[in-house]
Amino acid sequence: MAPMALGSDTGGSVRAPASLCGTVGLKTTVGRVSRHGVFPLSWTMDSVGPLTRSVEDAALVYQALQGEDLNDDSTIGVVTHDVMPGLKSGVKGLRVGIPRDIYFDDLDPEVEKAMADCVHVFKDLGAYVENIAYPEARIAQAIRGSISSVESCVFHAERVRARVDDMDPVVGPRMLGDMDRPAIEYAAALRQMHALRRSQLAGSLRDIDILLTPTIPEPALPVAAFEKSLEDYASLSKRFSDNTATGNVLGLCGLSVPCGFSKSGLPIGLMIYAKPFAEDVLLRAGFAFEMVTEWNRHPDFGWITKS
Repeated sequence: MAPMALGSDTGGSVRAPASLCGTVGLKTTVGRVSRHGVFPLSWTMDSVGPLTRSVEDAALVYQALQGEDLNDDSTIGVVTHDVMPGLKSGVKGLRVGIPRDIYFDDLDPEVEKAMADCVHVFKDLGAYVENIAYPEARIAQAIRGSISSVESCVFHAERVRARVDDMDPVVGPRMLGDMDRPAIEYAAALRQMHALRRSQLAGSLRDIDILLTPTIPEPALPVAAFEKSLEDYASLSKRFSDNTATGNVLGLCGLSVPCGFSKSGLPIGLMIYAKPFAEDVLLRAGFAFEMVTEWNRHPDFGWITKS
């Protein structure tokens, strides 16, 4: 129905919908694409990226979006790069990490099976695959709320105070409570975030080109699963963003690509992470996977014309 859409990703809001809808979603490194004019949530973590039908389409849109914009100081000095020439270069020799100490907690069995199949695909394509420890990601999960929640209150405090009853029943009250977070907690979390971003490049990711993880730990669920109670809604919302939000804290670029379907026919997503500003490597890996799997499917809208 549409060849592409743009989204903003602060904790997974490009990648999670892509995973749940069986499409491709690209989270760019902050600084690659201007956020000027985008409805803000967190100046530290907001990024802009496309949702598309294919990895090649995502690469084309990204190619057009990137560039310096004086209206967004995160882009100043960031040099553009051409991702198209190397897109089809394959992943032979690429070093792939599987961070099983995180991201794989309490996986749905169908997602676990899909992930095992993804690992085999990359091995068959000639990549070097190994399990790794990624302690920085566990810490990132713990501190993400101390950063993005506080920054969102700076942007939206007046709106929240005036109309909290009109807001999402989980998000509104949570933001109201976040206004009372002490400044020292926010500053400490920011300091820790920058330390994690440095330490991962010298440690966990030093010899790794990309990471493979589930985008979301289970397939798409019926809407009714979120409507049982506010507690269920809050719990599922957190569960659905745990794997994606760490990438925002750690400054990674990420790509969600379809990697299977549940027995009920609902999509499962593979998330590929690459180091900051390595979108060329990220898209190359996603394209190679997409070319040898059968999960990138165009929907059949024939039923619309028949009804």
